[in-house]
Amino acid sequence: METTIVTLTDEKQSEEAIREKIHAAGQVIRQGGLVAFPTETVYGLGADALSPQASRRIYEAKGRPSDNPLIIHISNMEDLKKITKNVPGPARKLAEKFWPGPLTMIFEKSDIVPLETTGGLRTVAVRMPNHSIALRLIASSGGFIAAPSANTSGKPSPTRAEHVAEDMTGRIPLILDGGSVGIGIESTIVDFTEGTPMILRPGYITAEMIQEVIGEIRIDPGLTARDAEAHPKAPGMKYRHYAPKADLVLVEGSREKVQRKINELAEEALGEGKSVGIIATEETRAGYGHGVVKSIGTRTDADSIARHLYGVLREFDQLDVEIIYSESFPASGVGQAIKNRMQKAAGHQVIEV
Repeated sequence: METTIVTLTDEKQSEEAIREKIHAAGQVIRQGGLVAFPTETVYGLGADALSPQASRRIYEAKGRPSDNPLIIHISNMEDLKKITKNVPGPARKLAEKFWPGPLTMIFEKSDIVPLETTGGLRTVAVRMPNHSIALRLIASSGGFIAAPSANTSGKPSPTRAEHVAEDMTGRIPLILDGGSVGIGIESTIVDFTEGTPMILRPGYITAEMIQEVIGEIRIDPGLTARDAEAHPKAPGMKYRHYAPKADLVLVEGSREKVQRKINELAEEALGEGKSVGIIATEETRAGYGHGVVKSIGTRTDADSIARHLYGVLREFDQLDVEIIYSESFPASGVGQAIKNRMQKAAGHQVIEV
């Protein structure tokens, strides 16, 4: 299959030209095809959410386990009631506050949503992305796009169109290039199907932000378990995600002890003939004397760390390093989501010093 990349960021393009390109992409989805597109979180791999065949094509293109549900993306609040049976008041409050935005909510599904889209579950995950290209594509395609991240299953999520092309060239017909994404990690997922709402995946919308709007909320205990065998409730979170080709090891502790330990580990690995990568920050990168050192951002700006995380992991993939040692980061605010993604990417290989 030939894959076409359509650029939408050229300032010389007219609004009419952009509109025509998005409309053509919408037609691909209407006809059962797959289109990769940017959102504010990561690039998504979109298909008609109400078509069982189209959803199966997503799983096939990604190599995704069939019990891992797809998130349905909408562009209009009125469409929410078409694909759900019950939207509680607290969920509506969150939608009013955070949609469009990086928040996914889980409800009981309506009959028009096929089980192929929901991974065989009677529930459906829904979000409204905060990205103009995504919203226009959803509207143009019929209103309901099922879209996981546009990467080969298990690899770091794509934050640029080039990342999508690395994984999906020859697998899908069309990639919409909307430039780099703004957030860089996937949406927060909140389950509204069982009593007190529960966060199943941390993201940019934090538990504190949600509590300010609706009060009590639980966090899935499986998210914070140190044991890799303690699976979270969300089906997709039981799989290894976001992982580079190299082994990734997280080192936790005070900054000075972490730097010392990583330098020791890197020197030891290099002595064994292994190629080594190190994930540092702007504040610490100069303190490493071994291996390939890459900065993930600055510790004074957690958003920058989230935005660069997957890109840095993919850069190490291109360098074919065999082992990566990474500093750890505070777990407050969006840091909780960063820590979750890094632990999943590392397969819970954590060294405490």
